[in-house]
Amino acid sequence: MIKAIAQRRSIRNYTDQPITNEILHSLIDSARLAPSGRHTQPWHFIVVRSQETKENIVEVCGNQTWMLKAPVFIVCVADIRTRVAEDIDIEVDELSDSKPLKLVLRDTTIAVEHLVLEAVEQGLGSCWVALFKQQEIRPVLGIPADKYVVSVITLGYPAETPKEKTRKSFADMVHFERW
Repeated sequence: MIKAIAQRRSIRNYTDQPITNEILHSLIDSARLAPSGRHTQPWHFIVVRSQETKENIVEVCGNQTWMLKAPVFIVCVADIRTRVAEDIDIEVDELSDSKPLKLVLRDTTIAVEHLVLEAVEQGLGSCWVALFKQQEIRPVLGIPADKYVVSVITLGYPAETPKEKTRKSFADMVHFERW
């Protein structure tokens, strides 16, 4: 696993080689197996291949046109309803200060990281995109107001090999027993 972790890079240039349904299933299955608090499994994944839909997503993601080079987008969504039992109206966005929202975001990000690491194992590149507002991206995909889009993952076979970035040293970030 450490090899996939070390090799993962944010890829922004892809070949036009298609991704098989079998590989997509493997990626989403790896996310499905992620741990979650109370085993709530608050994640949903929208697989996007349509050029028109991808263009609409790019528009609300700061017009990052490099994204269109990816043959597939996976839109990763957290569902607060897994943590809220009452049948009440809920709308979540970037300004929401809700403990249940924080919990489902934490759990969904774990699942997304499983997905991008499996992408490395499958020979794919990915990039985590989060430059969007909930009120703009949800209508593009028909996502209800009580769901929170965590990320758009672009996926494809890499047409670039970015160099490794410098990371903090172990000593600069690890504390034992106390700060």
